[in-house]
Amino acid sequence: MLNNLSDKQRKRLARIAVALVLFAIAMVVPFEQLVPQPQAIWVEFVAFLVPYLIAGYDVLLKAVRNIGRGQVFDENFLMAVATIGAFALALLPGTEAHFAEGAAVMLFYQVGEWFQDYAVDRSRRSIAEMMDIAPEVANVRRDGTFEEVDPEDVEIGEEVLVRPGDRIPIDGVVVEGSSQLDTSALTGESVPCVVEPGAEVVSGCVNLVGPLVVRTTKAYEDSTVARILELVEDATDNKARTENFITRFARYYTPIVVFGALAIAILPPLFAAQPWGDWIERGLIFLVVSCPCALVISVPLSFFGGIGGASKQGILVKGSNYLEALSQVDTVVFDKTGTLTNGTFNVVAVHTEEGVDPDMLLSLAAYAETYSAHPIALSVKEAYTGVIDETRIRDVREETGHGVRAVVDEHVVYIGNDKLMAAGEVEFHECGLTGTILHVSLDGRYIGHLVIADVVKEDAAQAIADMRASGVKRMVMLTGDRKEVAAAVAGELGIDEYHAQLLPQNKVRWLERVMADKTDETAALAIDRGKRAIKRNVAFVGDGINDAPVLARADVGIAMGAMGSDAAIEAADVVLMNDKPTDIAKAMRIARKTMRIVWQNIIFALGVKFAILGLAVVGVATMWLAVFGDVGVAVIAILNAMRCLRA
Repeated sequence: MLNNLSDKQRKRLARIAVALVLFAIAMVVPFEQLVPQPQAIWVEFVAFLVPYLIAGYDVLLKAVRNIGRGQVFDENFLMAVATIGAFALALLPGTEAHFAEGAAVMLFYQVGEWFQDYAVDRSRRSIAEMMDIAPEVANVRRDGTFEEVDPEDVEIGEEVLVRPGDRIPIDGVVVEGSSQLDTSALTGESVPCVVEPGAEVVSGCVNLVGPLVVRTTKAYEDSTVARILELVEDATDNKARTENFITRFARYYTPIVVFGALAIAILPPLFAAQPWGDWIERGLIFLVVSCPCALVISVPLSFFGGIGGASKQGILVKGSNYLEALSQVDTVVFDKTGTLTNGTFNVVAVHTEEGVDPDMLLSLAAYAETYSAHPIALSVKEAYTGVIDETRIRDVREETGHGVRAVVDEHVVYIGNDKLMAAGEVEFHECGLTGTILHVSLDGRYIGHLVIADVVKEDAAQAIADMRASGVKRMVMLTGDRKEVAAAVAGELGIDEYHAQLLPQNKVRWLERVMADKTDETAALAIDRGKRAIKRNVAFVGDGINDAPVLARADVGIAMGAMGSDAAIEAADVVLMNDKPTDIAKAMRIARKTMRIVWQNIIFALGVKFAILGLAVVGVATMWLAVFGDVGVAVIAILNAMRCLRA
């Protein structure tokens, strides 16, 4: 533990240790037996004042400095007034000296502050270690040799050498060499990824085996590593409602308790002829206990720890507000392709009309899809083994969500779904096989169709089960695929409802309909129970490329398998760098665990403080109990908040 401390933390810890030793000595020395009265009380005063000043001189200086700036009501002011007051009680006739308690309050307050610094530093270090993915140099090929330059100086299209053990500095495509990449810093996945020439690679991954030459496809500021680092740095700016509430609460709470302590100390002696010493002591105890350290420290620390713990798992949360919103999700809407299924399509059947050669149909389909980057189009081109002569193709027009029209060898070819056939007034017939059906027409005549199947991800069913176990009550799947395919996937995974053959804008409308249903349900629950119902959120999960509008519209947008996807990082609130649906439930569990710890700290801190405040008013609480009510509660809350780091 000591090896992980900064120089500042070591010096502070050493100062606290010296003060603790001197305090312990002062506690065991029998001053009244060694020194005659009245000198004994002043020797005891000095004996406790020394560790008090060693431990808390900086708190006193901050209190004075802040008063000069007009920032009176903070924890430094509370500690200064309470501890100086404890020492000053010796000046009042008929009161006992509280030198030990005054020194203890300051000393243990500093112990709590040190624990806070250590916890925050550990959280930041945890995120920094996980996000230590930015290489300092890039080896760029220039004038036939490789030279080391700053990654920000590398231009798009330049070739970069990545040696074994180095991190890939900028996103690109492998042009030479083959190797294995460690992607754990980005995805949390421990299994290395094999790459060969032609494979796309993203910055931040570690090259494990052989040297690679990568041709860059992005500028450094647009690369995955730069975008993720920016995302993590900005995460602390987006605060949760609970966190904002605690900040506002402390702003009003602190001056109220200061004036409350002043009233306790002054009013009874003035108007009820009570002894001054007794009520001043009660006011000081009230002041010590009232310090809101446990809340203003532990609540932000819990959220920070939750974000850091999620980051270790390859789950990037853009702020504590999104972590809080994710914990309240009970309805999840999924995209199908690339989210619940692999998104790697294969042509599983070629059905032709009578007299039509299957190879010709596949050839025409591949030519028509030549310029499309859609996964279905890529599967058609992969199934065609011939070489495509692009000079034979012209007038290609892609109909979004429907298919493609192209002219091949002066013949008009349509390839797409039934809506495209209907728009071209082509008579077609359905297929009994489950899969995506691509109908093909030639010069207005239907010549057959291709059956393309996508495979459900291995852990998709487990992901659905995990989400149900986490409290998700309704699951909806939206897809542009055929109803038969959607029904088969929904049935296999146990999804509650599905809506198929949707264009991108239709997905937004369906999501808004689901969100409206959820709003109506919440209102109905509130009426039934006669009180305000807790808002439950709707999450949308997509691959972050084609689903950006829907991701942005949902209460919580979750982009998965988004390593290297700019659209995902921009549009989503939560980015799952891995391609596993089970990470959705994992993110929810982390969010809910974080919120449980946040509320544990809030209830514990306020409960203990209000109980001791009440005891202080009636004169039962001692200064030692006040020390526990402030410092002890803060330390316990901080240690509890640090559990968020363990995802």
